[in-house]
Amino acid sequence: MSLFHRSTAVLYDTTEYQFMQMSKVPTLHFQASLPRLPIPKLEDSCRRYLNAQKPLLNQKELQDTSSCVSKFLTSEGQSLQKLLLQQNAENSHTSYISEPWFDMYLQDRKPLPINYNPFLVYVPESDPKYDAQLVKATNIVISSLRFLKSFKNNILEPDVFHMKPEKSDTPLFRNVTRLIPSRFSWYGAYLFKAFPLDMSQYKNLFNTTRIPELGKDRIFHDPSAKHLVVLRKGHFYTFDVLDANDSIRSPKEIAACLKIILEDDRPANKYPVGVLTSSERDQWARARSYLVEIGNREILQKIDSAVFVMVLDDEIIGTDYNKLIKTYLHADGTNRWFDKSFSFIVSKDGYSGINFEHSWGDGVAVLRYFQDVKADISKKPRFHPNEVDDLSKENVNVERLQFSLDAKSKGIIDQQKADYQAWVNRLSIDFMVNEEFGKDHYKKLGISPDAIMQLAFQLALYILEGKSVPTYESCSTAAYKHGRTETIRSCTLETKAICVAMTQKQIELSKSELKKMILECSKTHNVLTKEAVMGQGFDRHLFALRRISENSGSIKPAIFQDSAYNALNHNILSTSTLSSPDIMAGGFGPVVSDGYGIGYTIQDKRLGSTVTSYEGSHNASHYVEALKHAFKSIHDVLHT
Repeated sequence: MSLFHRSTAVLYDTTEYQFMQMSKVPTLHFQASLPRLPIPKLEDSCRRYLNAQKPLLNQKELQDTSSCVSKFLTSEGQSLQKLLLQQNAENSHTSYISEPWFDMYLQDRKPLPINYNPFLVYVPESDPKYDAQLVKATNIVISSLRFLKSFKNNILEPDVFHMKPEKSDTPLFRNVTRLIPSRFSWYGAYLFKAFPLDMSQYKNLFNTTRIPELGKDRIFHDPSAKHLVVLRKGHFYTFDVLDANDSIRSPKEIAACLKIILEDDRPANKYPVGVLTSSERDQWARARSYLVEIGNREILQKIDSAVFVMVLDDEIIGTDYNKLIKTYLHADGTNRWFDKSFSFIVSKDGYSGINFEHSWGDGVAVLRYFQDVKADISKKPRFHPNEVDDLSKENVNVERLQFSLDAKSKGIIDQQKADYQAWVNRLSIDFMVNEEFGKDHYKKLGISPDAIMQLAFQLALYILEGKSVPTYESCSTAAYKHGRTETIRSCTLETKAICVAMTQKQIELSKSELKKMILECSKTHNVLTKEAVMGQGFDRHLFALRRISENSGSIKPAIFQDSAYNALNHNILSTSTLSSPDIMAGGFGPVVSDGYGIGYTIQDKRLGSTVTSYEGSHNASHYVEALKHAFKSIHDVLHT
């Protein structure tokens, strides 16, 4: 249903407006020469696996697990390793983990929100007038398109980790490396101590949706689409943000379209189809098939192919941090489309952030996009508050997408609304901010800031429950072609020893002895981190071997039947760092029903954590209080 007709509009066709960056080095210049993700030696992965089990098992359990590992190392493991190496050699264009990792995500039938989709929220703008909902949303759309066009035209700056920025983040580096043929370019960067990162995930950042299907979902991508889909009050709207020549429409045109949507005074949609994307995946696949059957194919295709989804919430968040987390992590589902590669959510009072689907990619691509857009809208916004009153409705064409629903589909929506609300009501959320200490402080002490955060997470759990638990810290392997993530197993014998010493009164150690233990803990954590970054963890390797075993139909090796293996992969503490000065909040849900989801940030002068858990199993607020106590105890030791 067309609300307004579009007339010819003046487009901003200058290079400066159309592109965010004009990189001298082509965006994908390093992609062809990226090193391949290494497959660890079987004996190394087995050794690392046993080390991760040691703080979690008693002596008898460890003996049993060691026997399983020894058998695996000398028998089935050898044949599985041989098959993995063979498959890897036959697929030199990718990594050994890429396909099975995609499959793992796409085959999982759990709902996307809370279980998988993380969120990130921007810090406010320095000038509050630019946080007005219409102004903020308009500038986000424009900057996102500038990022997209820069990527499509191969002029977005390549993703490079600069070990020594003063030497490599320079014009000389760019002038030299751009002249090196792509198949050798990585080696040129390496001479500058710069490490190009994999950018294969960027193509799925825009115009992409995860489509639910029975048994296994699929990723849909349509790079030709030029429209945005906007959600407000459970209603769907669409308009073109790119013209026939792929030029970004003018700021006033985009703002006028968004203003029309914000001024649409119809009540909230009684049957919001978006809530169905919060369903269990097979359930949603059946519901979606039925929606297609009753005449909604074109609308679904419009949503699936959109550049991204812009969500305009009528919620006023104010200073309620818990409400902020709930809004961006899950909300009530009625004004969301969780299947989209990402949705940008802007609240009525100008908070803005993203909720993103995780199967297509990891945090590296999303964080780069998130930071680049923030820099763009803060340094040079394209739409200004004083232009709001000048907007004309005559030059825009906004279409409201109306689903055809019958009694059956309405019943499905009603049921999912109730089920989803009951589920999110069980979620316990809290947060902690420590502005006394930060990255700079710990580095002066010669201690890894990340090691301190992970130790605090362990100590907080030990304070509450008196035990160590399986812990997952996500680590990117983007330094390799089609790398995904590796796991840092941050619960170690060293962290356990400190937790025991700091919580059991019968153990009397001096603060200098405890400080020495913390330093050793930091060294161990640094080794584990370095191994993970270099593709030398054990989790992904064993995962790949297990998938080969399952696909072969042979008897599952004892190591994978061992209760200790299943327990280790039941991650009570699931943690991930979301460090950027642009991030006000970020997080995700617990990955198991009796666990915690901990998104944390390490800034120069500040530490923060967002904690989630399920009521009935754990209470996030109790954990946060224990975490505050843990930090105080650690700081008391370090400052003697």
